[in-house]
This record gives sequence, C-alpha cells and structure tokens, in this order.
Amino acid sequence: METRSVFFCSYSVGTEVYRQVPELCSPFGSRALVIGGRRAMAAGLPKLREALEDSGLKIVHAVEFGEDCTGARIDRWAEYARELDVDMIFGMGGGKALDTAKGAAFAAGLPVFTFPTIAATCAGTTALSVVYREDGSFDRFAFFPRPARHCFIDLDILARAPWKYLQAGMGDTIGKFFECHFAARGDKLAHSSALGREISNMCYTPLLEYGVQALSDCWAGRATHALEQAVLAVVVSTGLVSLLVLDQYNCAIAHSVDYGLILLPGFEKKFLHGSVVAYGVLVQLAVDQDWDRAREVKAFLRRLEIPTTLGEMEVALDRVYLKDVLHETVTGPDMEHIPYPVTEDMIYQAMEAVENL
Repeated sequence: METRSVFFCSYSVGTEVYRQVPELCSPFGSRALVIGGRRAMAAGLPKLREALEDSGLKIVHAVEFGEDCTGARIDRWAEYARELDVDMIFGMGGGKALDTAKGAAFAAGLPVFTFPTIAATCAGTTALSVVYREDGSFDRFAFFPRPARHCFIDLDILARAPWKYLQAGMGDTIGKFFECHFAARGDKLAHSSALGREISNMCYTPLLEYGVQALSDCWAGRATHALEQAVLAVVVSTGLVSLLVLDQYNCAIAHSVDYGLILLPGFEKKFLHGSVVAYGVLVQLAVDQDWDRAREVKAFLRRLEIPTTLGEMEVALDRVYLKDVLHETVTGPDMEHIPYPVTEDMIYQAMEAVENL
C-alpha cells in the first residue's frame, strides 16, 4: 500500500504572537531572510524586530517580493537566500508574498515561517503556491511536501489592515465549504479527505455567526473574539481542508467562475479573488438548483457587502461578451472532478438565475 504523509502547519494567534518567534524558530538556526510586501513589512517588521531583540535570532535582510508570485521571482529569492547563507525564510504579507516566500524556501531547501498581515487567504498554512506568469495571468499551482513550520497570526496587525481583505477572505472561505462538499458528492472518501470535508464545515458556520461583527471590528481596528474566529476560519480551517483532502476536492465551480471572470479586461484590478469566489458560490448553487441555500448565501453576502450579481460588478450579462468567461469556467482544472458534467449553457443560465435571485 502506498505511504501517504500529511503535515500540518502549527500556528499562534493573538496580539503578542511575535514574542514566540525566538522560541519556535531558533531551533532551526539564527539567520533569517524576510520576504514580504512593502506595506506588510511596514506594518509587521518593526514589531518582529522588537520581538527578536537580544534573542540571538537575526534578520539578515528584508526584501520586497515583487508584484506577483512568479517562477522567476521564486528562483531569484531562493538564490539570494543561498548567497546570504540564511537558515530560514520568513514570509510576511498577503497571499502572493507568502506564496513567493514558501516557493523560495523550498527551492533553497530551507524551513519557512509565515506572518500573514491580512486575512484574505489561507496561504499562511497551506503547502502550495499559486504561481503567475510575468503578464500577471495564472500559470500553475506549485505543491510542496509540507506547509510552513509555523504561522504567526497577529490579530492587532490584522485588525488594522484594510477591511476589504477580511471581506474577501471570508468570501473565499465560504467557497471552500460549498466546493468541497460539491466536488466530493457521491465519492467514498478515505480518512484524510473525509476529515478535511468535515473540517470544511468550519469554513462556513463560524462565519455565519461571527463574520458580520468581525468585519465591523476590523473596520474599527479592534482585535476581538469575533475577529479571531473569522480569521481562524479563513487562515486555519481553510488551510487544514487544503492539506487534508485530495486536490480534486479543493475547488469546483465557484473558483472556476473566478478564473473565467478575471479574463475580462481590468476586472481583476477592481475585485479581490475571494469576493468573486463568493459570487461563484451563488453560480454553483444555481447550477445545482439548491435555491434555499442560494438565498441564504446571497442574504449573508449582502450583509458582508460582497457583490452578488454581475450587474454589481459592472459586468454585462451578455452571452457573446461572456464567451471566453464561460469557456474558461467549464474547461478549467477545478472542473475535472465534479459530480456531473457542466456546460457553458448551464453556467450562463445559472448566472441569469443569480442575477434575478
């Protein structure tokens, strides 16, 4: 029988988690390279440097990762880490920064630790990177043998981040629940995938309870219990599902709708990934004709102020205009394992239904 190993990312959450960095990271060495975003490092690096004072753990250099997580940037920072002779890499920022740091660390054969400064994705706890081409279009998923060694989730920093990132993160997290259950429908799941599917329930129900309050608290810059519960759903619960289930159960129609819509000129610059995935959940539920859940999700998304129609996203509901969107939606890699065939007609009709829901 084939051997399969599952590695989890441990994490710390709170308002003083950076104080744990020396204890948790020092066993791996004393020299670290920070790879992060410009605004992310402005928010988190002073607090991290303060936590490392007199600890024996040194930040050798901190570099901006670039605009996208590309293969070239991953290779560049891996080589730079080797030149600096560091013992570990710290990734600080949002999804693209963390994905670049993870990619560089594994390319250089180094342990990586993550420091998310926004709660828009589960990149801090997953064992993959989303890699883009130089023109900004999606290229591939890079899978790694294990996630980061530890994820440091500082709620003070996340509470001061723009609320739109938490909003998008919750939208993406809701997608994980609906897509995982949809993609796994009818399959007899082995332990790991079955466990991941059950954990995906924690990607939806806590957000129904705490999501609206968490968004309000983030707007006010308050690190609260509600914010913590929402952040853990986004960063940890979603990450655990990703680590546990077979890749074919990670995404379905909702993500594929997003990858279709970002083909429209200028669309990706206006709307964050997670918010579009949330709209994709509505399309998926319409395809599946689950109207009760579709109305429930739409009502919840409206409370989160996430767009629920193409009209709200300034996209014309026109078959000719959406031709490439529909084609990409039904042919994307996330559609390779779903419970029944889905056609362009079905997606377009679902979009019509969502528009009038």
